[in-house]
Amino acid sequence: MTTVAPYGVININKPIGKTSADVVNRVAWLLRKSTGIKKFKAGHCGTLDPLATGVLLVCVGSATRLMPLIQEHSKSYRGRFVLGVSTDTDDITGRVLAEAPTAATSIQREDLERLLPEFTGVIQQVPPKFSAVHVDGRRAYVLARDGQAVEIPPREVAVQRLELTSFEAPQFELSIDCGTGTYIRSIGRDLGERLGCGATMTELARTTVGPFSMEAGHQLDDLTIDNVQDAIESPLLAIPNYPSYVLDDEETARIRTGNYVKPRTDVPESAKEVALLNERGELVAVARLNHQYHVLRPIMLLIEAQKLPKHSQSRSY
Repeated sequence: MTTVAPYGVININKPIGKTSADVVNRVAWLLRKSTGIKKFKAGHCGTLDPLATGVLLVCVGSATRLMPLIQEHSKSYRGRFVLGVSTDTDDITGRVLAEAPTAATSIQREDLERLLPEFTGVIQQVPPKFSAVHVDGRRAYVLARDGQAVEIPPREVAVQRLELTSFEAPQFELSIDCGTGTYIRSIGRDLGERLGCGATMTELARTTVGPFSMEAGHQLDDLTIDNVQDAIESPLLAIPNYPSYVLDDEETARIRTGNYVKPRTDVPESAKEVALLNERGELVAVARLNHQYHVLRPIMLLIEAQKLPKHSQSRSY
């Protein structure tokens, strides 16, 4: 039987202690067993450290091609910090570099609140030394673990909202809305430096990624071979702001072979990328609108025909 392999997004509420790779490997294993496909593609859209919990989006099947688009979604976090402690990782898992408990207890809520505007908007931020950013072609955390000096240049990040939601010295909690590439550990570290006592992160939860929420996420331990396909959500949810165009059968065939189509109905002239759907409402491809010739050219093809084993529980999405 030739059909469409499962593809879409699984929203996982990542448990503490697991790496993002651990989660992806588990989901991929379950899907391989469930579908009978030996090489089932899966990937996550934005790393969460083992200390962190919350929304980890796992793209599966051909929807892995949407990962760069999903990573651009705004994200929300809830982070807890302790004043008076500085570590080499900027969180509680690292080696303590300095402690200033007396100075920390003298900090007042208004001292913190007065600084928050400095860290809101488009700001320059230095990522932690123990992070996945590249330095001279290598991951910063690899260099740091090898004991090498790591100098990471500041980079521009966007923080839309930064709110102090709890303060009981030396502990405080922040609620944050931010763009891709923002390090919450760095915000706590820099606030501590500005206060003159240091600070490090003790807890972190990613509460939303675009339209996906932590409350709606699946618990990793609840997923089984029998139910993992039911957890796959439409890839359309990952690109909610894209205008859509419904292809007829002939146009679908053209798109699946990489050819352009001239739309039969209006497509907003302001559109850059367009979600192309088949007549069943499934996402076939993402296309770019060529304004000069008013044609849609596919840049990401999602639906792919594949021969699945007879025992496969796969279905069309």
